[in-house]
Amino acid sequence: MQYRPLGRTDLNVSAIALGCWAFGGGPYWGDRDEQLSEQTIRTAFEVGINFFDTAEGYGNGHSEVVLGRALGVRRPQAVIATKVSADHLGREDLIRACEGSLRRLGTDYIDLYQIHWPSRTVPLEETMAAMQTLLEQGKVRAVGVSNFGVHDLSEALRWGRVECNQLPYSLLWRAIEYEIGNACFANEVGMLCYSPLAQGLLTGRWHSADEVPSGRAVTRIYSCEREGVRHGQEGAEEEVFQALAEIDAIADELAVPMANLAVAWLLHQPCVTSVLAGAGNPAQLRINAQAADLKLDDGVVQRLSAATEAVKAKIGPNPDMWQAESRYR
Repeated sequence: MQYRPLGRTDLNVSAIALGCWAFGGGPYWGDRDEQLSEQTIRTAFEVGINFFDTAEGYGNGHSEVVLGRALGVRRPQAVIATKVSADHLGREDLIRACEGSLRRLGTDYIDLYQIHWPSRTVPLEETMAAMQTLLEQGKVRAVGVSNFGVHDLSEALRWGRVECNQLPYSLLWRAIEYEIGNACFANEVGMLCYSPLAQGLLTGRWHSADEVPSGRAVTRIYSCEREGVRHGQEGAEEEVFQALAEIDAIADELAVPMANLAVAWLLHQPCVTSVLAGAGNPAQLRINAQAADLKLDDGVVQRLSAATEAVKAKIGPNPDMWQAESRYR
């Protein structure tokens, strides 16, 4: 397992992080076997993962409960990242939200506290001042953001230090390469990548858009004619499945799983600190962890990028995976 510094902090985090959203259950993920979830979390240490990402909004806080319970006495070995929701960004609301996360996690400090989405009503100056208070109190060790565009990131940095920006990034979703990635690099803000497998497309399990379950086929990759899609755009289905065929051929050539190849490509991109990978069981987690040790030469990285260049062009610079009217600024 590789370890990388988180922004300018002295925190070293695993290149693969365990994304804990699914452990919260709820309507999107359904009922979960909590013993299996806790076993998966504990297995993370065995494969070198020390970085765990959750949020108060995952299962109405239940993901935090499951994570805290599973870590138990091993909490000092973990780097816990959690997120405060956009409707809790006023000073007093944010401090209360942090206290709630601390209780649910069963800890007295959060390693990385992130703003889940920017607010359009609460000034970032107020939010960042509250974060500074939490830092001074020792309840938070580092501050991060999530889903921040160039303007929002610049504004946050006016009022305090931001160590990372959590963003949607994968071989099939490269919108951040237009502007946001450069802004992160220029400010030594690490990138944490979510949806690294494009909701399962980069596992190779589907060979046409029609095979993708309707509940998953809702991003801007898919046609607006599909059920549940809200973006009103043409999508990029043809380009995506042409790219997947090329990626699959490269994976076969290298004799590695497509998913691991896709994650390894991310880890070779500038400013990427860690890739957030969910896992439903210990076996899946062990497979995910192998991607951190997969070394790609420059030629392979370039071939993978070339294979998805048409997708990147079709999607364009809007990082919002679900909406044509971007929530990123």
